[in-house]
Amino acid sequence: MDVFEAVRTVLAVRRYQDRPVPADVVAQIVEAGRLTASGMNAQPWHFIVVEDRATLGQLGALARTGPYVAQAPLAIVVAIESTPLAVSDASRAIQSMLLTAWAAGVGSNWVGFSSLGAVRPLLGLPDTLDVLAILPFGYPADAVGQGKKERKPLGQVASRERFGQPFEG
Repeated sequence: MDVFEAVRTVLAVRRYQDRPVPADVVAQIVEAGRLTASGMNAQPWHFIVVEDRATLGQLGALARTGPYVAQAPLAIVVAIESTPLAVSDASRAIQSMLLTAWAAGVGSNWVGFSSLGAVRPLLGLPDTLDVLAILPFGYPADAVGQGKKERKPLGQVASRERFGQPFEG
């Protein structure tokens, strides 16, 4: 799948098959995050790959917006340093991981964005890192209609040269 096709078709997946994600696919997903560009090449992130069923269950219990993490065969917890660009940089890495997974047939969704402080002691994170997100990964349990998204028309979200001048792709 090419990059634009992945962007065009990726959807949030919250139900997963009881099927492990192969190690080579997991490695490629993590590598996509690692290779993502960051401001001043600071790379203010750390990725914790979780496959242990008990830990996934605990993550699901801690993630108020994503209890389905407990059913995923895999989650990647994204932790960040306290720097001005960390949220932006790690968000870019998250998108790289989500798109890489999607291109391999693996679905995911961003869980959290705040109130994940209780994850720190569970995973032994140092005080220098904050948890930005939990990304559950797995093969979708339900058929997903790739590309069927409800989005505003392009003319409502993009202008050419100055705000309000129509952008016609």
